[in-house]
Amino acid sequence: MLDVDPWNLLTFVLLGGVTVITRGFFFLSNKPWTLPHWAQRGLQYAPIAALAAVIGPEVLTTHGELLRTWQDARLFATAAGVAWFWWRRSVLGTIVAGMTVYLPLHIGLGW
Repeated sequence: MLDVDPWNLLTFVLLGGVTVITRGFFFLSNKPWTLPHWAQRGLQYAPIAALAAVIGPEVLTTHGELLRTWQDARLFATAAGVAWFWWRRSVLGTIVAGMTVYLPLHIGLGW
């Protein structure tokens, strides 16, 4: 009924243990813990770096290869989203603007 590979089960248990132990270090300390200044400064750039690492390849590649044509709805939707964000500073508006451009190009023109 339930076919569980022992190696997979061991891997899940060990990874779960490592996760609990590493996250638990913050709760086990009696002293308040603060990051060094250089680490705090570096963490300011972490969200934009993570966003670029996720969105960049999604917009600029298809099936693991760089885009070969400008006729891709993702390029125009990204440009519209970025323009809206710079104009209004609204995340919801950015999503709506990008999808408003993306859907007609993707569904209507087949880009």
